[in-house]
Amino acid sequence: MKRILLLATGGTIASVQGKDGLTPGITDKDLVGYLPENNEELLLHSINLMNLDSTNMQPEYWLEIARTIYNKYDQYDGFVITHGTDTLGYTSAALSYILQSLAKPVIITGSMVPIDFDGTDAKKNMVDAIRFACENVCGVYVVFDGKVISGTRAVKVRSKSYNAFMSINYPYIARIEGSEVVYLTNIPVSKSGPLKLDTSICSNVFVLKLFPGITPEVFDYIKQSFRGVVIESYGNGGIPFEKRNLLPKINELIEAGIAVVITTQCLEEGTDLQRYEVGRKISKKFIISSRDMNTEAIVTKLMWVLGKTNNLDQVKKMMETPIANDLQQIQENDYVVL
Repeated sequence: MKRILLLATGGTIASVQGKDGLTPGITDKDLVGYLPENNEELLLHSINLMNLDSTNMQPEYWLEIARTIYNKYDQYDGFVITHGTDTLGYTSAALSYILQSLAKPVIITGSMVPIDFDGTDAKKNMVDAIRFACENVCGVYVVFDGKVISGTRAVKVRSKSYNAFMSINYPYIARIEGSEVVYLTNIPVSKSGPLKLDTSICSNVFVLKLFPGITPEVFDYIKQSFRGVVIESYGNGGIPFEKRNLLPKINELIEAGIAVVITTQCLEEGTDLQRYEVGRKISKKFIISSRDMNTEAIVTKLMWVLGKTNNLDQVKKMMETPIANDLQQIQENDYVVL
């Protein structure tokens, strides 16, 4: 018999109609009550951890979720987290770093329509998530619209459709067809070893999206207020150096001990700072390349790294060295399209 713990955190899946619009108002017990009766091979328990619109999700709440899993870890075979979709990708990535050496599945799901509304996708997503939490796998995964996505690769790309999430720069892990899990790529099976709870994170991070006409002076504010910045640049990662030249201000950030990560506004295929002049001019010793990571994973990993060191050399090394939960880029012809 598989023992699964469901942690409810709010979100659309748990929302009801309030005077100012949809707001979380359904508890964990209510959510479980909408599911088919448990079969003899499954024991499902639940906790109402919080009841938030995920727009209000904060790093402190990631730690609360992680600590709950850590404290209940030996009692269950898998964990399911119901969550709002807007910041679900950030939470899944954050848990991938905070919960180290996972030997069990941690599954995050949600819905685009509240569970008690007609046409809801919530019941299917919950059933699918519980189904995958019973698999002999380890790590953090997002289960949504019948697809299984690695926790560091899930990005919300649609605001209303049921197929709201995509796996970015990595194959989908599996698809769920009724009670059957169809694997699409090889993933680690459950392993032995103690779970490590690593809660040392620093949320003092800024994300800056470049646009034509952005003024260099914005970096003065960043220098005074933050320990790290993720710059969403164009294409392969170029930085403007004519007219409104951003390079001197970025160098000032580095000289002030601030971690600078260069990523791209493009969802697919990542950065290559060596391809163009606009990239090579910024490709200096302490500039951190994001490779093909998505912004959700970059931000949460940078918070996790800055919680451990202020040394820019060490920050760069840790950010650019894949750890267990950073997946390597797969060749284009290895992708599975869903």
